[in-house]
Amino acid sequence: MTDCDVIVVGAGPGGSLAAKTAAEKGLDVLLIEKRQEIGVPVRCAEGVGREEFEEFVMPVEKWIASEIESAELYSPSGYRVKLSADQAGNEVGYVLERKIFDRYLAMLAGKAGAEVLTKTSAVWMKRENGNVKLGIRCMGEFQEITAKIVIGADGVESRVAKWAGIDSTLKLNEIESCVQYLMTDIDFNPTTTYFWVGRKYAPGGYIWLFPKGKDSANVGIGVMPSMAERPAKYYLDRFVREKFPEGEIVEVVVGGVPVKGAIDTAVSDNVMLVGDAARHTDPITGGGIINAMKAGYHAGITASEAIEKGDYSESFLKRYDTRWMNDFGQTLVRNRKLQEKMLKLNDSAFDRLFKGIGEMPIGEMNVRRLALELFKKEPKLLWDLREFLV
Repeated sequence: MTDCDVIVVGAGPGGSLAAKTAAEKGLDVLLIEKRQEIGVPVRCAEGVGREEFEEFVMPVEKWIASEIESAELYSPSGYRVKLSADQAGNEVGYVLERKIFDRYLAMLAGKAGAEVLTKTSAVWMKRENGNVKLGIRCMGEFQEITAKIVIGADGVESRVAKWAGIDSTLKLNEIESCVQYLMTDIDFNPTTTYFWVGRKYAPGGYIWLFPKGKDSANVGIGVMPSMAERPAKYYLDRFVREKFPEGEIVEVVVGGVPVKGAIDTAVSDNVMLVGDAARHTDPITGGGIINAMKAGYHAGITASEAIEKGDYSESFLKRYDTRWMNDFGQTLVRNRKLQEKMLKLNDSAFDRLFKGIGEMPIGEMNVRRLALELFKKEPKLLWDLREFLV
C-alpha cells in the first residue's frame, strides 16, 4: 500500500475502533502497530464499566478475566466503603485480558476492511499538497505512505501529536507514575475491585486490586511525581509487604498515565488524536479504555465526513473536538478541577469522608457522588466547584 484514505497509528482500543469505524464507512484504512504483538505489554489495570463498554462490543468469554459485582474503597485508617452492583457505577463491569481483547478489536478492524500491519513504526510525517506523507518502517524496511488523514492513537508519548504541532505537553502534576504487578497467592474476592486512597498509600493517587479470575490479580499504584517523595514502586512494594506478604509477583509493568484533563484541541490539518495521545484518560481514576473507544469511533466518523467533503483542514476536523467534548470531555474538565481540590486533602480528611459515607445509604456511587459527599463535609474546599455538584 502506497496510498490510502486514513492511516491509524497505534492498535490499542482507540486506534482499532477508529480503523474499524472508518473502514465500515468504506474508506481505505491502514492500521499500524509498532510492536510485533498487539496488546503487549499491558500498561493498564484492565477494568471497564459494563454499560458503556457494551455500547461498542459484547463481551466474549476468552477475553473476560473477571466479572465485577462490587467495589470496596479504603481510607488511610482503614474505614471501608463497600459498594454493591447497583451502587458502584463504572467500578462494576469487567476486568479484561487486554492481550487478547486488543487483538480481537484489531481483527474486527481487519474484518471491516482495514489493512493491519504489526512491527511497523511511524518514523516521520509531513504535509504535502493537502495530504500527509508518513514514513514507516515495516519489518525493517522503509516505505512512504500518502494519506488524507492520520489518526494518532500512539499513546502518552505520541509522536504524531508532536509532528502535527498539537500541544499535549504534560507537567509533573499532569501525569501519574504507575507500577503494576500481576500477583498470585493473595486473598481477595474475585468479583470485587479494591481501592486504597490517601497519601499514606499513594501520594496524589491510589492503589488498586483488579481480579484476574480466582487465582491472580492486578495490584498496582499510581502516584503524582510532584507529590511523591519516593518512586511509585517503593510505595507499592511497601503495600504488598504489609497486605500480601505471601503473594508472588509473576509480571511487572510500568508506565505513565496522563491526568491533564481535556486539552484545547485534538486536531490539526489532516490529523486527529485519540486516547492517551489526546489525554483522554480520567484525571481522577486514570481510566482510559472507554474514552479511547469513544474517541476512536468519533474520529472514524469524522474522517469519513472529511473525505466525503474533500476537506481535511483543522477547521473541518474541529467537529471531532466537538463530538468527544460533548461525549466525555466535560467530565474530564470537571474531574480535573475536582482532582486539583482532592490533592489538597490530607489523610484525616479522607478518613472523615469515608467514615461518613459508610454510615449512610447511597444510590449510585461515582466520582460526582463522592465529590458531593466531600462537599457536604468540606464545603470550603469545594465551594468554587459547587456548580459541578448540585
